Amino acid sequence: MRCSLRGLGFSVIVAAFLRWVETAKAGDRARAANALARAYLRSAMAPHERKAAHVAMTYLLDDPSPHVRMALAEALAGSCDAPRALMVSLAEDQPEIAALPILKSPVLTDSDLVDLAGRGSCATRALIAARPGLSRGVAAALAEIGDPEEVVVLLENPNVSIARLTLKRIAERHGAHESVRALLLDRADLPAAVRQLLVQFVAEALSGSAFVRAAIGARRIERVTREAGRAATIAILGTVSIDELPVLVDQLRSEGRLTPAFLMHALCLGRTDFFASAVTILSGVEERRVRSILATARYHAVRALLESVGLVRDISPIFVEAILLWRNAVQSAGEETDNIAPLLVERLQEARYEIAVCGELMDMVAKLAFAEERRRARDYATGLALVA
Repeated sequence: MRCSLRGLGFSVIVAAFLRWVETAKAGDRARAANALARAYLRSAMAPHERKAAHVAMTYLLDDPSPHVRMALAEALAGSCDAPRALMVSLAEDQPEIAALPILKSPVLTDSDLVDLAGRGSCATRALIAARPGLSRGVAAALAEIGDPEEVVVLLENPNVSIARLTLKRIAERHGAHESVRALLLDRADLPAAVRQLLVQFVAEALSGSAFVRAAIGARRIERVTREAGRAATIAILGTVSIDELPVLVDQLRSEGRLTPAFLMHALCLGRTDFFASAVTILSGVEERRVRSILATARYHAVRALLESVGLVRDISPIFVEAILLWRNAVQSAGEETDNIAPLLVERLQEARYEIAVCGELMDMVAKLAFAEERRRARDYATGLALVA
């Protein structure tokens, strides 16, 4: 379009441009759109000229050729001076055009992005999830409404800050999705409670596997998955910070996982901070008081505390013995241990404790003791091989 915009009235400028685009070829319109947008951003226009250019660009949003709209997006996407309304409209265009403003435009606000995610397609949400520097609020919105594929893009975005609560929500909604689960578990900032939640999804996936069902039989699946889930959770406990323990304990309690067998498993493997936190929450006794009772390990005081959380009198002495063993291990200058199960089995046999009364609890302790014996045997054999 060859005409001078200077000196013409606002209506004349718009009318001339509109008449020209009605007959111009798509390629010419695209070049004109790009030139118009660059002039809007870089030229020293008078207010009426800037208004005219804005109206003309707005009109081009309805151009039937995607090349024209792409030309606008290419010129405007990276600028802080681009008209926000135009960028929102371009962000709602077909994915090839929308990608530029969604990924690059600094004028799109968090509110714009959340609205686009809510009313847009899966492609729109995936583009938003890939946007550099995405805020926590927008990430939370995507976690709430996004499909697994879009959440995968969000988790793979290295330039986004995701809040701990958002990670939990992602796990709750898409923990059964293998790729989402893998990306979550690979995060160093994943809260222990979320990691534990994902353990349940892994156990469910294991129990639902046709291969596993054929290999071990349907009758054994429940026991195997329960034991695998418990072992995984115990491993997680070894990496949990003190601050995270109350949240994790509360989650395990709500899931019905704080069974005597689970607590004994944790205690045998030295998860004493977790055990103390669990007793604190279950008993309602002040944490400092709980830790004092467990540390001094006076038999009757410990037993009374444990029975206050629901451990029946038949099994509470076993827990007391385990706690006494840990106190002795800490105070002893001898060989360090990270598993007292063998010592506990030996102690209960010496005391001629009625093991049959405890059923699953002592069966689990015996398995832990045997596993520890096997580990020591392997370590011994490895040591001989190195010497040889």
